[in-house]
Amino acid sequence: MLAVHVLNGPNLNLLGAREPEIYGSETLEDIRSALMARCESEGLALVFKQSNCEGDLVTWVQEAAAASAPIILNAGALTHSSIALHDAIKGARAEVVEVHLSNPQAREEFRHRSYVALVARGTISGFGATSYLLALEALIAGAKRKS
Repeated sequence: MLAVHVLNGPNLNLLGAREPEIYGSETLEDIRSALMARCESEGLALVFKQSNCEGDLVTWVQEAAAASAPIILNAGALTHSSIALHDAIKGARAEVVEVHLSNPQAREEFRHRSYVALVARGTISGFGATSYLLALEALIAGAKRKS
């Protein structure tokens, strides 16, 4: 069974409480539950992780890529600063869809650059928790085209 890996970076464990006017009121568990239901309907497994540590995300990207598993990645603030994460995605040839709850382009200037976007298949942002579901739909559609 194909597994979709959903990897979440720093501070995403605070969803629902952290700046709900920007990130919404849904928790990371709410997002996991919605993705799980959609994965189950497609016969897919879901691997869902969150860490505040850059090295964990790098390792998880490498592990998912080694398993030929697609990745939905919300790297949080590491999006704008992590060359290590960029290099992990590129070096492992990982299939990544980058997601953001908010629209980084409509926010502070330092959020306008994404090191992840440079090596991701695509980016979905600005739709709150729905950004994750849209990313999953894109991966499902891509897998169906391949088969």
